[in-house]
Amino acid sequence: MLTTLKTSYTDTRAADLAWALGREPLPALATLDLELAGAQLQLRLLGASHQVLLEEERGSCSETVACIPGSSTPLPLGVAKRVGDWEYEFAARVEVLSPGSFAGRAQELLALVADHPHGLAGVFPGSPHAFTALLAQRHEGHVHWRTWHAYPQDGHLVATRTRVGVRVAPAAQLGPRQARLSPSGV
Repeated sequence: MLTTLKTSYTDTRAADLAWALGREPLPALATLDLELAGAQLQLRLLGASHQVLLEEERGSCSETVACIPGSSTPLPLGVAKRVGDWEYEFAARVEVLSPGSFAGRAQELLALVADHPHGLAGVFPGSPHAFTALLAQRHEGHVHWRTWHAYPQDGHLVATRTRVGVRVAPAAQLGPRQARLSPSGV
């Protein structure tokens, strides 16, 4: 789903983005509710930022990447944490692109997300290349999402990817019969 957001472009620098896990829902400019094999997922656009809310039988998880007033947690390159019964993995990178490359990459990403049934993208007034986009899927028992935050004035494109799934018990914690059932030991 592609939408034009009716707001000013508020997060104006990639360096101002912060990451937070477990925040309450913030006011959203656009949302997309998804059901992915028993997982309820809500993709949320917050200015030039995002929030993803995941609800499943085993619990809930909330990820926010935004300019968060008073936050002392900058956008990390990577995070691996336990969240209840889940393993949570997050990675981020900042691409620095020339104006021509940026425009091409922006068009490519918006085309990818706009027509995808699990995608949400918001373009900001004033620049067709100022956008935030999210794309989700469920694969092998894990929920995955990718996001892109575009800052055309600086040529910065912030890309994140997240994977959330049930923790797998090590083979040592399984009984001998259970350990033999799987070639990987789990």
